[in-house]
Amino acid sequence: MTTWVLLRGLMREARHWGEFPLLLQQATGAQAIVTPDFPGNGQLHAQPSAISVAEMAENCRAQLERLGYAPPYRVLALSLGAMVAVEWGKRYPAELDSMVLINTSLAPHNPYYHRLRPANYAALIGVLVRGSIARREQLILRLTSTRNRTQHQQAALLEQWVAYASSCPVTRANILRQLLAAGTYHAAAATPAVPVLLLAGRQDRLVDVKCSITLARHWHCAIRLHPTAGHDLPLDDGAWVTQQIRDWLVGGLDACRSRDDSGRLVPINGGNDAN
Repeated sequence: MTTWVLLRGLMREARHWGEFPLLLQQATGAQAIVTPDFPGNGQLHAQPSAISVAEMAENCRAQLERLGYAPPYRVLALSLGAMVAVEWGKRYPAELDSMVLINTSLAPHNPYYHRLRPANYAALIGVLVRGSIARREQLILRLTSTRNRTQHQQAALLEQWVAYASSCPVTRANILRQLLAAGTYHAAAATPAVPVLLLAGRQDRLVDVKCSITLARHWHCAIRLHPTAGHDLPLDDGAWVTQQIRDWLVGGLDACRSRDDSGRLVPINGGNDAN
């Protein structure tokens, strides 16, 4: 049985995937899709968040075991969730069939000013220190999504997110613990032992797209770049994300990109790749 495990990022929970799991199932024929929450988020909001990415990975493994899902898994992970996937793959490569990593960044491969754009520092600190739930969710939407919506659509989405945050509140202490885990994580220098597809939005306002491009060059793995999407690619264009995954799977999980005579990375299957 093919089990997809979907991992979200900082302060997000399973409900933020929206319709994306259904789109993924339709595109790939996945027999099972699991969307675990990290401790401190969603259904686990009352628990203390882990202070290390390694601990987050171990928690995900334990959740899947309790639910009766056996490896190997295909992991799709966004932002902080992608760091967890990388650590998981380093510790237990036999448990992962493949990884799709979306808009992630990793020390030591990416500098801090690319991993979190400096222009966002003041706004993020302000929201953490004195911001309301509504203000926090407004900022997150502004930083993570570039999709054009009507005023009604924007208000409805924000209302939904505020409802999520109100019913399963993420405490400031847990936000800080998650930030500590992300900020102190250092990935291994070695290339992941499982096939990797990197997806990134060129208009990401939170994490510089250069982070994904650098990782693709370092790992010699497949990458696809969306020309207009932001940080939350599954939210901005879930259909595009699932199409890239489907093409990658059909192509046999191309682990390595083609290169021209000068060593420059070139596209595979006509994708929007790095250049």
